[in-house]
Amino acid sequence: MIRPSLNGGSGSRSGGAVEGDETPQEAAARELYEEVGIRASVEEFSGPHAEALVEFEWSEYAFTQDQVFFAIRVNGEAGAGAVSFEHMEQIEKDTTTGYRWWSVAELEATEEVVHPEDLPVILKRVAAAGSGGDQRR
Repeated sequence: MIRPSLNGGSGSRSGGAVEGDETPQEAAARELYEEVGIRASVEEFSGPHAEALVEFEWSEYAFTQDQVFFAIRVNGEAGAGAVSFEHMEQIEKDTTTGYRWWSVAELEATEEVVHPEDLPVILKRVAAAGSGGDQRR
């Protein structure tokens, strides 16, 4: 899922920072709920499938972020995979214009800006990994 943003119009996926003694998987589960309202247990995540150190600006903030990419399968219809922005911070609500689910082919074909730029490669790695495993390069 990618969320377009008013802040530069680029697409982003859900994510955030590890808090306290959280593991990266625990942070991923918490952020998934906070940003899109989907509850998942740590055991449901596969990966990590990729890692990257990136610098970017969002709103009036500059970030240097160590990104770790996990994957989870969700039902995109009503139920466990229903998307809700109810738990986002206000600044996220103010800058998020919507969301959509993308296929790898759509990501490869789009001229829209999507981050990270190698997201199709990461998603192919997820598909190749099947139901789990560390597939970093």
